Amino acid sequence: MIIGIDPGSRKTGYGIIEREFNRNRYVSSGCIHLEQKLPLAERLLILADRLEAILQEFKPDCGAIEEIFFSKNAKSALVLGHARGIVLFKLAAHKVAIYEYTPLQVKQTVVGAGRASKDQVQHMVRILINQKQKPMVEDESDALAVAITHSHFIPHLQRYDRLS
Repeated sequence: MIIGIDPGSRKTGYGIIEREFNRNRYVSSGCIHLEQKLPLAERLLILADRLEAILQEFKPDCGAIEEIFFSKNAKSALVLGHARGIVLFKLAAHKVAIYEYTPLQVKQTVVGAGRASKDQVQHMVRILINQKQKPMVEDESDALAVAITHSHFIPHLQRYDRLS
């Protein structure tokens, strides 16, 4: 089972898929909403607690997360880094293998174009996991996109492991 996570200081999306042969089966997805009015430390604690519950419930084998991107706003980037740190810590604490992908890799894998819009990513995610009816927020579809990206890279990683 693969968990994809799109960390954020206000909303953290997660998406869980299972790779069956060469197909991805949707398992679960959602968004962890963090009240902006709360101090950062309290939001991070809530994120850690909710992520802990998700990891205990689904017990993923591996986790996929977007690599950090450069932001024009240093404060926003720092806060995002804190949320990302909580995600990495929780995955590591559960001994979940962690894989990171650039936004370009995610868009190219899911849509076929590195400059794809958020709407295009969401549309393709819904098609790839056959979830056309389920309403999905952007953070949720971004998390599923990262999980799908990792699923597509698994055969390449397995070949690399055999060569090592």
